Amino acid sequence: MPLTFFQIFPAFPIHNINVVRLLRLNGPLIVVLSSLLNVGCSAVGPDYVAPQLTPPIQWNGDIGSQINSNPLDPEALNQWWTTLKDPLLTSLIDRAITGSLSLQDAEAKVREARARRGISDANRFPTVNASGSVTRNRVSENGFYKGTSYAGATSTIYNGGFDAGWEIDLFGRTQRQIEGAQANLEASEENYRDVLVTLLAEVALNYLEVCTQQSRLSVAQESRDSQANIVELVRSSVEVGETSRLDLEQALANLETTRSGIPLLEIALAQAKNRLAVLLGLPPGALNDELVEHHAIPLAPAQVAVGVPAEVLRRRPDIRRAERILAAATAKIGVATADLYPSFTLYGSVGLESLSSGDFLTSASRIFGIGPSLQWNLFDSGRIQNNIAISNTQQEQAFIAYRAAVLRALQDVENSIIAYGQEMVRRQALIDGEQSARRALTIAEDQYKAGETDFIRVLDSQRSLLNLQDQLASSDGQVTANVIRLFKALGGGWTPLEPELL
Repeated sequence: MPLTFFQIFPAFPIHNINVVRLLRLNGPLIVVLSSLLNVGCSAVGPDYVAPQLTPPIQWNGDIGSQINSNPLDPEALNQWWTTLKDPLLTSLIDRAITGSLSLQDAEAKVREARARRGISDANRFPTVNASGSVTRNRVSENGFYKGTSYAGATSTIYNGGFDAGWEIDLFGRTQRQIEGAQANLEASEENYRDVLVTLLAEVALNYLEVCTQQSRLSVAQESRDSQANIVELVRSSVEVGETSRLDLEQALANLETTRSGIPLLEIALAQAKNRLAVLLGLPPGALNDELVEHHAIPLAPAQVAVGVPAEVLRRRPDIRRAERILAAATAKIGVATADLYPSFTLYGSVGLESLSSGDFLTSASRIFGIGPSLQWNLFDSGRIQNNIAISNTQQEQAFIAYRAAVLRALQDVENSIIAYGQEMVRRQALIDGEQSARRALTIAEDQYKAGETDFIRVLDSQRSLLNLQDQLASSDGQVTANVIRLFKALGGGWTPLEPELL
């Protein structure tokens, strides 16, 4: 009756190994390996220490009345777009989070990095493989055994079993690989957050561009209609001889100048709609029906807290990503340095081999092998040292990139604060100027009707009013755009719980 596996291999391998003979044959190697185990088991290469930079205590820019240095409000910053109080914008952002291709790509990279982390972690454990074969052999009658009883003989060999290998991480190569893979995983998660921050800001800015261009287009169309009415009035005056043909031609020139600017505004509006659709993962033009109506420019919140530089540096995902890349580069030095030291692997195999299927599952068919393996690269013409040098320079580059990310973050916030404050000043000047231009046009029209001034004064007043109204519409959008850029510079739009990805 065939035996079970456990009957064939009782208490394998100790029961079946001549320990004294194994020690006698491999004694010197085992002594060396024991010494390595005692002095080793520590990771070579530098241990990572996060860089300590000293940011400014406060912002340099003129904060102004709309911006304060109160501590950042994480809840408000995580959903900063709700402070603009525009339901359509909120809807667009929600759809962008689910539909954006750039965000989906960043999410896929997180899953890839997580899988790579799993591969590195698996290297800590032994590998076990199973194999089996049935081979039919025949000895040539004209070969080496010609003329013997072996010539023409046939046989069938049945073979099956398991083999295992385990590389002992004496000098921390695997540990450093795991550290690097973990840092790369965290860097990919920070990249996801950075893409999310950028996406939300781009959606808001392009929606704001749509609203701004619609406002500018409305101003231009109203001016066109007003100027067309004036042309008809002047034409009637020319026909009855009350004014000259020159006034009519000047009025027509003014009208056509206004008309010529409308197609440019239509182009800018259409392009903003197309960019917005693509940001949502939709084809260009997909939002045209939804955005056909004129939407008012969202108003900036009354107050924005910017905190202090240290808060921003801790929050910005691009800085957090750069720091994780630096950690991964540091771990890579240890991986390269481990090549200077020997690697130690334990191998073992157990199985069955028989020339007869009937005898295959018997104890007499047992086979096994066990033993250590030592590999040490003693000469490689400087390859290992150069690899270590490359890893060191890559770490240096990563540190430089980290410092650059910090400086860019500080610059982004400072520039946004300045731009927001100065645009508010500019907007107020445009409001005052637009009111004066309206009064000037009314006076010019009254004086022209009374014959107290020429028609050129009316045309100049029209052009001045149109220019100021157009600039004011642009400034309204620019004020809110600068607030959006400020929210982005502060790292707004993500929460520490993201990304919870598959």
